Amino acid sequence: MTKQISFNAFEMNCIAHQSPGLWRHPSDRSTEYKDIEYWTDLAKILEKGLFDGIFIADVLGIYDVYHQSAEHALTGAVQVPVNDPLQIVPAMAAVTQHLGFGVTTSISFEHPYPFARRISTLDHLTKGRVGWNIVTSYLESGSKNLGLSAQLNHDDRYEVADEYLEVLYKLWEGSWEDGAVLRDKHAGRFADHTKVHPILHEGQYFKVPGIHICEPSPQRTPVLYQAGASTRGQKFASQNAECIFIAPPSKIAAKKIVQSIRQKLREEGRDPYSVKIYTLLSIVTGETDQKADAKFKEYQSYGSYDGALTLVSGWSGVDFSQYQAKDRVEYIETNAIQSMLDAYVNADPDRIWTIEEIAQWNSVGGNGPVIVGSAQTVADELQHWIEETDVDGFNLAYILAHQTFIDVVDFIVPELQRRGVYQTEYGHGTLREKLFGHGPHLAENHRGAKYRQGTKNKFAHAS
Repeated sequence: MTKQISFNAFEMNCIAHQSPGLWRHPSDRSTEYKDIEYWTDLAKILEKGLFDGIFIADVLGIYDVYHQSAEHALTGAVQVPVNDPLQIVPAMAAVTQHLGFGVTTSISFEHPYPFARRISTLDHLTKGRVGWNIVTSYLESGSKNLGLSAQLNHDDRYEVADEYLEVLYKLWEGSWEDGAVLRDKHAGRFADHTKVHPILHEGQYFKVPGIHICEPSPQRTPVLYQAGASTRGQKFASQNAECIFIAPPSKIAAKKIVQSIRQKLREEGRDPYSVKIYTLLSIVTGETDQKADAKFKEYQSYGSYDGALTLVSGWSGVDFSQYQAKDRVEYIETNAIQSMLDAYVNADPDRIWTIEEIAQWNSVGGNGPVIVGSAQTVADELQHWIEETDVDGFNLAYILAHQTFIDVVDFIVPELQRRGVYQTEYGHGTLREKLFGHGPHLAENHRGAKYRQGTKNKFAHAS
């Protein structure tokens, strides 16, 4: 029997996100991304469909690898303009009770001390429904605009990330002990100062001597998401992540990545199934297979060849304008997302991809597969994905905003519920409690838990 299936909505505070060119469709709403109603409407749709959450991607930079120019990114609105992902969360939280919010920010572009406050604030405002997608960033353009002459090497960025997380764990988990907040109006004591500790962190990359300036939020540490599928990324995820996002183009590639992640978790002494793995997919559905097929063909007519290769070039770090449409895709090691080309070239030995094929593939739904069909057809295929790859759920990218998610909620969710493989109501408590069924805080065997209720000596030792 197929295990329970989970959905996240894969979004970005921009136009079209994973389907370049589809913003031109008359029914698409993504050009409204800068309006608060766009986001509150979406949140209500997703909560109606009992989605685990909305997973909000982000970049701080522009896709200028293709043709070594920003021309196609700007003319095609390929993830530019793009607004801040965190600022839309409180509005969505205000119109929902259960939906989770996974926000993406890069450890490369913000110091951990102010970032800890921003996330604690969101966790307070959402009553514990915040997750953080930890990324190290891959766009050179973002690094340059922060005054860096060049981006750190791929694996070196994870070394910085290791210490970044150490600082955050000390702030979120250990700076304020349980019971430090008194709120005693009669005695005039808000906090017991003896239970609030400076973290005294001195490391290779960061020096943070003081206390966390927020009182503990409902989860203390947000639910931790991570999307690194490279060897170094998987090691980092196995030590820190509670949810992992992968984006392979096929079941064969997904199965290999999932097996590798589960093994890495075992090596770190963690239960390999204590982490939820979501894979990228898009769904096109309707009353019948024929209607869904017709809808998909219409969507494809709006796809952008140049827009797709703008994305793929930015993600991979390879300028695909230098190749002909019929050229085969080859693996080239770069300083960007190393796992992407590997999934095309090495994961499935029976599939040879051309430049033209990956452009068409990525023009509708991005790097993930698109499942097309009636509710019954799509549900069958989703169950096959779960059974054959061992993923726990799906990050669903929209093709049309918000019609893709309306269709999933109206057609797919009821069919999965009828089969007994999709939740019929939300669990209680914080996002972490809803996802894992235990308490609101990090599990005791998680790396961050060792920093709880720390003392000065413990912090000094942990550094």
